[in-house]
Amino acid sequence: MTIDQTLAAITPQSRDEPDSGIVKAAMYGFTVPGVIPLWAGEGNLPTPEIFARPATEALLNGETFYTWQRGIPELRDALARYHQRTFGRVFSPENFFVTSGGMQSIQTIVQMVAGEGDEILIPTPAWPNYGGALRILGSRPVEVPMDFRNGRWILDLDRLFDTITPRTRAISLNSPSNPVGWTATLDELKAIRDECRKRGLWILGDEVYSRFYYGERGETRAPSFLDICDDEEQVLLANTFSKNWAMTGWRVGWLQAPKALGPAIERIIQVNSSGTPAFLQRGCVAALDHGDAFLAEQVAKARGNRDLVVRMLGDMPGVRFEVPKGAFYLFFALEGMTDGDLTVRRIIDEAKVGFAPGSTFGQGGEGYLRMCYLRDPAKIEEALTRFGDWLKNHRPS
Repeated sequence: MTIDQTLAAITPQSRDEPDSGIVKAAMYGFTVPGVIPLWAGEGNLPTPEIFARPATEALLNGETFYTWQRGIPELRDALARYHQRTFGRVFSPENFFVTSGGMQSIQTIVQMVAGEGDEILIPTPAWPNYGGALRILGSRPVEVPMDFRNGRWILDLDRLFDTITPRTRAISLNSPSNPVGWTATLDELKAIRDECRKRGLWILGDEVYSRFYYGERGETRAPSFLDICDDEEQVLLANTFSKNWAMTGWRVGWLQAPKALGPAIERIIQVNSSGTPAFLQRGCVAALDHGDAFLAEQVAKARGNRDLVVRMLGDMPGVRFEVPKGAFYLFFALEGMTDGDLTVRRIIDEAKVGFAPGSTFGQGGEGYLRMCYLRDPAKIEEALTRFGDWLKNHRPS
């Protein structure tokens, strides 16, 4: 078979799904010596030993067999304890399901609620994997562009609700947002909850960055659907161990869902991954039970780096952005840029700094670049000094 014949023999969804601009930037940057990589959404610290050791010991002790499809009881108990500390109310372990990364949580949600031709509304700019997960299954992501006005990102709720059609199955909301750092207020969450209740829609919540929140009153988390929704209503929340506890490479996450969905979730996990390795889950128990101090340090570091980035980028001509209220990304517009992919490659080659192109985050993203600032502050400062020097002598593509 020729290459064209081979590609024609697979599904259009798998053949035509666009590559992630984040991955493309990283793959290109890996070939250029001396680049400071700010393209990926992770910190620079390895997993702390206090989390890693229980996983290592469980592996060496032979905990290498099939395990609970919904996660080991000890980890689901730990998730309930963690949420009780965080939200100040009781949670049941039966509402938590362990997955192979936050991405599998999202895939499980999509496989449960969206079929061929069904629609899910996604405010954009947004992490591109939401749309990809839907398209590959034959469902349709419907982008609802946010507005950047007066130095702020704004989600127009009237526009969001007017986009609902008979094919709409859910509203997806990532707050705090990757990539823009926008964070929904409690009133905005209530409005979305009430509209979904009225229309019988699912809420698909991504609160992965809820602890990376820079409130003005010392808050330790962002407003959440868990503040205003019943545990048994149509709310599905995807989360991960990756960000809070420096465990991106572990690929362990969780899904929070009504108890009645337990058998369906277990069946989907069974056919997709047959469960998450038990020895990895032991390390996640340790992260939940003993990781509060580490998490607080991570958030403090992110806040300090955010302030550094805002100060340095704020002094550069032709750069516009909102000071993010959450997550650990800066999404900034670059005056005169019309081809983000080409500009990213040029900055990698000419300044030795790696950003991600805004166009990969959907409607409203072209003309912007994204950087992750949960890194060594000295490296952040060096990267932005290089970028500032580049801007003085080059024009974006």
